[in-house]
Amino acid sequence: MDETRIIAWDRELRAAHAKLRAALELARESIEAETYGPPDTGSDLMLFCIGFCSALDGHHRSEDAALFPQLRAQRPELGDAIDKLMQDHSMLSHLLASLRAAVEAGDDRDSLSRHLDGISAIMESHFAYEEREILAPLAALRSDTSTTAMLGPL
Repeated sequence: MDETRIIAWDRELRAAHAKLRAALELARESIEAETYGPPDTGSDLMLFCIGFCSALDGHHRSEDAALFPQLRAQRPELGDAIDKLMQDHSMLSHLLASLRAAVEAGDDRDSLSRHLDGISAIMESHFAYEEREILAPLAALRSDTSTTAMLGPL
């Protein structure tokens, strides 16, 4: 992406969410396709589930560290919405850690699917709220911070 242009942060956020949804589906497919036994660090299950956990957590850490402080500075009236989004990030971080531990422990398909279903439900609710509350203000956000710093390494 050309960082010299004015970044359309609303579009960038939607694109990040689309990538994370796709990563979640790859994780789900890897759970369904896995043959269960001791965890294999080279398996698709390890790659896609742990990769999804890292991507979503990295996205939220970047929002908390860069995007939200800049948005709050330019639009202080969004403080309550930003606080709720950050609270969601904390909850999702705990759920992601539980999924990661379950994958590394070699939990069965049903257990991993339940973990992923819970994360998926919270993630979709979070994305919907985030897009409803801050997408329009993001369209007007001015920042020369990189998209990676603002939205994570996606």
